[in-house]
Amino acid sequence: MRTGPLALTLGDPAGIGPEIAVKAWRTLRETGPAFFVVGDRRALASAPGASDVDVRVIHTPDEAMAAFADVLPVLDLPLQAPVVACQPTPAAAPAIIRWIETAVGLALSGTVSGVVTAPIAKAPLYEAGFRFPGHTEFLGELTANAPFDGARGPVMMLTASDLRVTLVTVHEPIAKVPAALSVERIVHAGLVTAQALRRDFGVEAPRLAVAGLNPHAGERGSIGREEVEIVEPAVRALREAGVDARGPYPADTLFPAEVRATYDAALCMYHDQALIPVKMLDFWGGVNVSLGLPIVRTSPDHGTAFDIAGRGIARADSLVAAIRLAAEIAARRR
Repeated sequence: MRTGPLALTLGDPAGIGPEIAVKAWRTLRETGPAFFVVGDRRALASAPGASDVDVRVIHTPDEAMAAFADVLPVLDLPLQAPVVACQPTPAAAPAIIRWIETAVGLALSGTVSGVVTAPIAKAPLYEAGFRFPGHTEFLGELTANAPFDGARGPVMMLTASDLRVTLVTVHEPIAKVPAALSVERIVHAGLVTAQALRRDFGVEAPRLAVAGLNPHAGERGSIGREEVEIVEPAVRALREAGVDARGPYPADTLFPAEVRATYDAALCMYHDQALIPVKMLDFWGGVNVSLGLPIVRTSPDHGTAFDIAGRGIARADSLVAAIRLAAEIAARRR
């Protein structure tokens, strides 16, 4: 992996992606990390706050590095038709997908140091035939054939303040989570997490705290059997594989500051079990990281916010944090 700029995909152009990209550039233009946008120049230039910004078309990432302090660089891959803020449309889906594919290709070739993705909306993509649950799974498919040394993901991690959480299941309906859990699935998520803590976060001896599924972590089987039959055997298997994993712990006791100091990442069984504490700690600054991929990928921990798109009030804190974390991970991998 070479030293280079990050590629920032524009996300759904009807959402807040263009606006927060402009705001992130304003924040980082003097200090870096340098990035360029992969997307539609017109959508970027017409974003709130961009009227006095020089949105400059580039043809190579090296141009972005040289000009970043003065211009907002964009690799211009135009939409087929203009998109209106707050009005998502399946017609934009081919361009959104192309932007992601292009950024990933640049990362796989070593031309950029990593990928940061602005938010996409699943519904318009599904209407256009997109078959992946979200960004993370799509990135896993795009990088599946690339060489990678270690346990392969993707596994979703969220970070905020001093908390890191990873998810065993992601966008499963809550009623389907118990059936989706297995010893193998928990062990795999734990192995990928431990590996990423070493490689990407510089943690020499990772400690994992594994959450239970049920209230009180099942009370030894009296409030559900998943802990006894699935989670506990998975924790034992992780320990046998050399991972310092402990649990299962009741999820409602896992996130106070004193407890967070005892582990490097919490392995959670389902979406809200992980994301609620992250957003309580730092609602504006959380970051989504895809673990176990041959490329670096981060994203802001929020959606497209169609309800406020185009109004100039979106905050770029999470995107700025995602850009900075992507650069830190890329530097460690080098």
